[in-house]
Amino acid sequence: MSSLPSSPNSFWSSCGHDRLVSNPQGWLQPTADYWRLWLQRPELALVEASCDAERALHEALMQDPGRRVLPADIHALADEDVQGNFRLFLEFRDAVTQAGSLEAAYAGFFRAGAVQVPPLFLDLMVQAIVAHLLREVDDAWQWRAAEMLFRRQRVSVQEGRVLAGDAEVLDMLNETGGLGAVGRLLMQGGAAVPAVQVEVLGGDNGTRYLKSREGAGRFNFVLDLTHEIQNELPHGLTLTMNRAQSGLKALAQVLQRWVQHFLGAQVQIQPEARVTDDAWRWHLGLDVESTRLLNDLYEGKPVEPERQARLISLFRLRFADPSQMQPGLQGKPVYLGLAMTTEGLLKLKPQNLLLNLPLATSG
Repeated sequence: MSSLPSSPNSFWSSCGHDRLVSNPQGWLQPTADYWRLWLQRPELALVEASCDAERALHEALMQDPGRRVLPADIHALADEDVQGNFRLFLEFRDAVTQAGSLEAAYAGFFRAGAVQVPPLFLDLMVQAIVAHLLREVDDAWQWRAAEMLFRRQRVSVQEGRVLAGDAEVLDMLNETGGLGAVGRLLMQGGAAVPAVQVEVLGGDNGTRYLKSREGAGRFNFVLDLTHEIQNELPHGLTLTMNRAQSGLKALAQVLQRWVQHFLGAQVQIQPEARVTDDAWRWHLGLDVESTRLLNDLYEGKPVEPERQARLISLFRLRFADPSQMQPGLQGKPVYLGLAMTTEGLLKLKPQNLLLNLPLATSG
């Protein structure tokens, strides 16, 4: 049996990107070690309370991750939650195997209609794909922006700056001081907990961020997404950058790679300082909130100032080859939106760029 990564719980290695191989199309195919890594996740890993049937099934799959598992093998497991976890994993494994690649399976999950795959599975797929896309990139800003495609962000506005940090980690730090269950007990008891340093990614710490991606400090970097938003009429939003260095540009670069990889279409995506387009023809949101907001603006519905203020950015997307667009839209820009919820949360839906761009139909 092949060896597993030396640090299976590290941030980027945990998604198994280094256990995938590229096919001639450049898409990612799973290896046996890729599935072994899944079997070592907390949801499937053996614990002290694991029954004999679970141990036997787990060992059999570690030896041959692609083996057929019969319903009777699942029913033999004593814990119903463990049964459910194995069913989900095996359905996912079989779907990816049948699709032939992570990319084909990922796109297929959404095109099939209602998605039955757990969000965690989808996020791990996206993480592996973007790690592949950035494998030759040493730009800390792009790597940090790429986290937004599979990690929920908590956005705050501080002194005019729009800052996005990893929601799970920031919430944990707020609750425990970064010391886990021990920190939670200390804070409940009124004890002082040492502060954990959270840094805004910048020119002076980019190298440190790149080195920390596999370590304990991997989540302690915040991305600056600053725009200054001014209210205007629908189709005339003004977004003025007030910082020369912004994570929005890095996010746009990652999204360009994403579209190119999946759709084979070269596009240019850029944050807009000002968008005034009376002939606005096509838009899509990069998240649920911006989708609703852009739809209302497009239809001429009034948008409350408080809601409009939650719009983090607009982007303009252009196809390098307009013939790849639907007739009647060729050469027209596509506007993208990025917005946070009332609670300051942001969860990108990168699948929207695969499903909702105005692509010309083949044939």
